[in-house]
Amino acid sequence: MPETYTDVPIGRQDEIRRLDALLRAARKGEGGALVLRGEPGIGKSALLRHLAETTNGFLVMRASGAEFEMELPFAALHQLLAPAIGRLTALPAPHRKALEIAFGLDTGTPDPFLVGVASLGLLVETVRERPLLCVVDDAQWLDQASAKALAFLARRVSAESIALVFAAREPCRRPELEEMPGHSLQGLGESDARALLASAVRAPLDERVRDRILAEARGNPLALVELPRTAGLAGLAGGFAQPGSVPDVIEQSFRSRLDLLPPAARLLVTVAAADPLGDPGLLWRAAELLGIDATAAAESGPLLECGTRIRFGHPLARSAAYRAAAPRDRRRAHEALAAVTDPVADPDRRAWHRAQASAGPDEEVAAELEASAARAQERGGVAASAAFLERSAALTISPVRRAERLLTAVDAKLSVGDFDTAADLLTTVRPEGPGQAARADLLRGRLSFVRRRGDEGPTAYLLRAAARLAAGDPAWSRECCLDAIEMGLLLGDLDHVVEAAKKAPPSHEPFSGAAAVLTGLISLVGDGHPAAGAILGPVVSDVDDEVWARRPSLGFMLATELWNFDAMQGIATRAVAAGRESGSFHALPIALAMRATASVHAGDFGTATELISEEEAIADATGAAPLVYPRLHLAALRGRRKDAVELFASVDHRMSLSVQWATAVLGNGLADYPAALEAAKQAVEYGAVGTAGLALPELVEAAVRCGETEVAAAALASLQERTRASRQAWGLGVESCARALVTGDESAYQEAIALLGGSALVVHRARAHLLYGEWLRRQGRRRDARTALRSAHTSFCDLGMEAFAERAAGELRATGEQARSRTSKASDQLTMQEVHIARLVADGATSKEVAAKLFLSPRTVDAHLRNIFRKLGLTSRRQLRDLPEIL
Repeated sequence: MPETYTDVPIGRQDEIRRLDALLRAARKGEGGALVLRGEPGIGKSALLRHLAETTNGFLVMRASGAEFEMELPFAALHQLLAPAIGRLTALPAPHRKALEIAFGLDTGTPDPFLVGVASLGLLVETVRERPLLCVVDDAQWLDQASAKALAFLARRVSAESIALVFAAREPCRRPELEEMPGHSLQGLGESDARALLASAVRAPLDERVRDRILAEARGNPLALVELPRTAGLAGLAGGFAQPGSVPDVIEQSFRSRLDLLPPAARLLVTVAAADPLGDPGLLWRAAELLGIDATAAAESGPLLECGTRIRFGHPLARSAAYRAAAPRDRRRAHEALAAVTDPVADPDRRAWHRAQASAGPDEEVAAELEASAARAQERGGVAASAAFLERSAALTISPVRRAERLLTAVDAKLSVGDFDTAADLLTTVRPEGPGQAARADLLRGRLSFVRRRGDEGPTAYLLRAAARLAAGDPAWSRECCLDAIEMGLLLGDLDHVVEAAKKAPPSHEPFSGAAAVLTGLISLVGDGHPAAGAILGPVVSDVDDEVWARRPSLGFMLATELWNFDAMQGIATRAVAAGRESGSFHALPIALAMRATASVHAGDFGTATELISEEEAIADATGAAPLVYPRLHLAALRGRRKDAVELFASVDHRMSLSVQWATAVLGNGLADYPAALEAAKQAVEYGAVGTAGLALPELVEAAVRCGETEVAAAALASLQERTRASRQAWGLGVESCARALVTGDESAYQEAIALLGGSALVVHRARAHLLYGEWLRRQGRRRDARTALRSAHTSFCDLGMEAFAERAAGELRATGEQARSRTSKASDQLTMQEVHIARLVADGATSKEVAAKLFLSPRTVDAHLRNIFRKLGLTSRRQLRDLPEIL
């Protein structure tokens, strides 16, 4: 490679200082990540090379994204971790297997959670010897699976001697990189640009030519080096014209040098550009097949470096070589690479090369790509699966098969969030028959839902699919109607959807499974709770019904609407088990959030905290936003005003109904009845399934305390319609309490306590005791009031319901009795994640086991434990285990 500006990055002192600071922190066990961003040629790769070559005492591991390898899952991660593969045996068996499957060393489906944790474990094992520097060039071309895993690593090395530095072109295709700390490289200042140009061009330059080069390059270092080469010394003497953009200028420079190569050397460069592996053995076998001898390698320099690995002098040289090649030469290169690629060890790469070598439709190659898509799907490479299917469809002759492959590709693109490509592919689908037309409509509905835009709402597409299927596949048609109703529940378009769903084909078994849910929901909207309860009650109670396996969120909402706590808990528990088994980034967090919400209402705040912490750990590991509604339920019932108000204010407007319910509960706990009344009114007014019902007893309580008797009576009537239709102890107990508030009937208070006494819903039982005690005090029956209020206060203190505990304490004081002070819990000083870690360690979990569960490194867990010990005044894990309770 000739002398270039990369030897000493001129004008990059600030960037080098920042990178040095990153390495100093890593040496001290305070690892981190940095993304260098900028246009092509701005100096990102030069900084990476300078960093890797001048860093002392660090083990350097490298990887590079490849534009032509973006479809292969975990390709870049495998490249980065290759030097550490020998340490796989040090990992726990599940972690080792996850990486072996991801890297194609074993068969099966990798657990997406474990791949990231296992990668972290492998780096931690490696860093035991010396600090570690991971450099990843061309990160904008990372395959999606690798990008997610590397983003996970970047978020988890803060307690390790590990530094990760990425270089990414702007604009970047990888949203995972946007979440990391970054630094954008700007063009060089004029003095630095002149110095670089002088070092690149030894010959004397006419001043006007120098100024022209500086103006064209606009401070881009690679352009400053390449512009003189593009023009040549003769051109420098008289000025020259250049393309408009710097990347074009740079690429044209590389192309001009390609034009000077002999045909054999140019073809060799094309083969190297078509194979991002950089495997010399593969390259030379392909070259031999094409009749290229070893002299071509010498003639291809300085563009190509042929050593233990085949490298291009600059990433843009690779893309320039590939794009500049004639289509026939590109096909010849891929054909040769396919021929020398092992069909057993690497069938997917062979199929991809064969596809790129095809000049027209080829069903044999299309079938190979379809098989590669299936293998990629099994390995967790949904993005790769979509790419294989897209190319497979392009090579397919049969219209039916082509449409089928395109529809499957669209489905995969939607699954990985590539909505624009999915939309473009959908426009190319020509469905053959009502089944494919319906699938296309269902995909359009999903796309409309996630993008929140389109000529038609997402439910319209689902209903259209249902109409297409009504004659040929009535069962599927009904499923589409049910999906439309579920989406209508989320979007607030329920009445219109239900009216259309009434046209669904009738079922011979209307009161079982999905058919019962569809019938019941139509009845709920049209006829109200009494009629719907008889239909929905049995199927909601059957938590093992397959309809809830497919639609756990809908089941949870309906269980809440029917005040069926056992069903809420059962559906959520089953969903968590299914989510863990599947390893779904989408399903498990939702299931954890549902089970956490159920645990809150059972008064098990400790378990709820653990589940919320686990869900947040998954969200952090995947870069997603954590689900907020279980935190709303916990904050409302725990009753810490400052924490709750801050949480409520931070929530997205789409969760406004849940926030209103939570505000009503908090207001009633704090005895701020006017605020509770206003919030409960808003929550009830909208009539949302699963929220409005829960808000009704809050509305009754606040309205009674504010003297709004008509509002309280109307809310009670609505609550009675719901709870008496479902006939569940939770609902009937809450309704009895509300009726007692409105009517002053003492027997209703006693009935409520009896109904709630045998259930797991200690939260609601304690509130029933509180309301009864308050009523007794107002009747002048202080002794009886003290008994009820003492029971309520004790329960609230034990549960950690601070607002309600203080309210009960105030009522006790009003009877002449001083309430016992609430004993502070250990958890009061800890964050939610610290509570989770403390509970796990108290149960005997090791740091490694906790790390695996929360997607952390063991050293990070130990750092959290040190904070926990400091806050609690402890010195050992044994003392933590000996605490009477952590939450």
